Amino acid sequence: MNYYPPTQKDRDEFHQGISRYAYRMFGAHPAMNNDIPVWNFAVWAPNAQAVSLTGEFCHWSYDAFPMEKQHDGTWELQVERKYFDKDFEKEKHDFPEAGERLLAYKYAIKCADGVWRLRSDPYAFFTELRPNNASILYNLEGYQWGDDKWMRTRAKRNPYRSPMNIYELHLGSWQRAEDGSFLNYVEIAERLVPYIKKMGYTHVELLPVMEHPLDNSWGYQVTGYYSATSRYGKPKDLMRMIDLLHQAGIGVILDWVPAHFPRDKVGLREFDGTPCYEHADWRRSEMKQWGTMLFDFARGEVCSFLLSNACFWLEWFHADGLRVDAVSSMIYLDFCREEGEWLPNQYGNNINLEALAFIRRLNETIYHDFPGAMTIAEESSAYPMVTKPVYMGGLGFGFKWNMGWMNDMLAYIKKDPIYRKWHHDKLTFSLFYAFSENYILPFSHDEVVHGKLSMLDKQPGDLWRKFAGLRALYGYTMAHPGKKLLFMGGEFGQFIEWDEDRPLDWFLLAYERHPELHKCVRALNHFYKAHPAFWEIEDSWEGFQWLVPNDQDNSVTVFIRQDSKGKKVVCLTNFTPQFIPEYRLCLPSHCIIQEVFNTDRLEYGGSDQHNAKSIEAEPIPFNGLAWSAMICVPPLATVYFSLEEVKEEKLQPKKAKKAAVSKDSGKKQGTRVDSKEKQVELL
Repeated sequence: MNYYPPTQKDRDEFHQGISRYAYRMFGAHPAMNNDIPVWNFAVWAPNAQAVSLTGEFCHWSYDAFPMEKQHDGTWELQVERKYFDKDFEKEKHDFPEAGERLLAYKYAIKCADGVWRLRSDPYAFFTELRPNNASILYNLEGYQWGDDKWMRTRAKRNPYRSPMNIYELHLGSWQRAEDGSFLNYVEIAERLVPYIKKMGYTHVELLPVMEHPLDNSWGYQVTGYYSATSRYGKPKDLMRMIDLLHQAGIGVILDWVPAHFPRDKVGLREFDGTPCYEHADWRRSEMKQWGTMLFDFARGEVCSFLLSNACFWLEWFHADGLRVDAVSSMIYLDFCREEGEWLPNQYGNNINLEALAFIRRLNETIYHDFPGAMTIAEESSAYPMVTKPVYMGGLGFGFKWNMGWMNDMLAYIKKDPIYRKWHHDKLTFSLFYAFSENYILPFSHDEVVHGKLSMLDKQPGDLWRKFAGLRALYGYTMAHPGKKLLFMGGEFGQFIEWDEDRPLDWFLLAYERHPELHKCVRALNHFYKAHPAFWEIEDSWEGFQWLVPNDQDNSVTVFIRQDSKGKKVVCLTNFTPQFIPEYRLCLPSHCIIQEVFNTDRLEYGGSDQHNAKSIEAEPIPFNGLAWSAMICVPPLATVYFSLEEVKEEKLQPKKAKKAAVSKDSGKKQGTRVDSKEKQVELL
């Protein structure tokens, strides 16, 4: 990225906390000085006694390239480009890494206490691979994007009235090379793009791709906020990966961590010997539970650093959205703190007013400057109006993870089906607040680690019940109001917990049950995208109607999803292994229902209990409605029915009578009933 000399206005906006282009002022940029190619360096270190540029190019001398302090606490220097190119061809021949080594640099800062300390560049665009941590000179200019069509379409797209089914992905452990090494960004894209298209996901969400020193932090302890991690290649390789996904019609969301940063010595902590990015008081600067430092949102320079960083990933890498990590820790001053370990705000309560102001400015900026981009809050409390516009008093996020629904569902499915009837409220409680925010329903990476078990292993019972229960859960989730997110491996039944140090167990697709689950998830994804009833109206009761909310004895729920044109899908889930050959279903009108999807079908590994024919509602009042129909309910399954209104003269309701029996088949009309032996086997 070429150097833009800052104006006084640019400097003022940086210190005021409203700059979205701070990365143009700071870091290392190529420039020309009197026709001589140079690199321009700038760093903010207001309390440093001295700052020098150092690196391999000057044998790590602290005296060779002293920087000049400006009036606003920034330090600047221009160095001729030849210093970073000397002996390049010779060293490149002898040492393949020599060229990159000559481009590595750090800032030597004589801190406020008089001690020299080395720091990485907070605004560096590229960083050495761990365990090394020097910044690397890198010009972001020059990549030729091929996603114009995607970007134009995105700008016109209404995400609230569109399907969104997100595949959450950790780049280092999705797949690896045969020798166990990391694939690079482009190699991942070449495998990922056809997989995502085949599976029917609309977006991928990448765990943080910003540089981080420790693999098992998964990227959530960032040291290089502007650096695409070098584990998988160079920044332009990541651009290429996102470009390929966009050209295939797949959106890309990046996890972003503006709440806290690690304590690494080369990082942001006490950057110039004093707290620059964190608060001076430990009660607002340390997150002891995580071993990290919290950003001080009362400092304008910190707000500009983060605001510019968010815009940087959207502008230079064409990201379609940012999932903002740990928002609750930003909102609440007493988050994860005991009494006496936190400072109240000026009004005596626990709300971080400066963080709220930053969040609102962040969302206003993104939604104004990047048409079609979105922000997603991982917010675990009940703080109100997270996804309401700022002008209405909200925080301005586009979406929020529905952590309450997720926790209720995972607590419910862990219980043996015989006990689920006593916890039926966990299935229905979410509808009391489902339309209060724009929700995403997440089964994320956090839920399949640290002893929480994989999605498959959370299900109780034998293997048949585990797989059937997981298919039923996925079917229920797909129909429930809210966009969708599933962490990698959950789609084919990864059995052990996720381990960031090894690839997913793709070999399981060679064994029974896993391919069938994989096929079921793929079919669910495509069914979801093809039916607007599942995603067009998710913010009001116009798109949802309960039919059977309270059948706790059978652990059955039934509801209707509806699109803007009135097309309806009836969604039934049986959360027990009990097959119900005759189940009277109340219906809202004289209609014909036809089974259109069933997770219990044989092709998905189920017992193949299904409703083989269309079923016409009878004028038999049931469960408060004037019409009903007799269906069969498969065990541990989710079933979808299309619903078509019958256009005829209204019939008078009559008393219930037994369903007619077909002389030809000996089975109840509209149902498929297997042998008693098979029913007993399923129980």
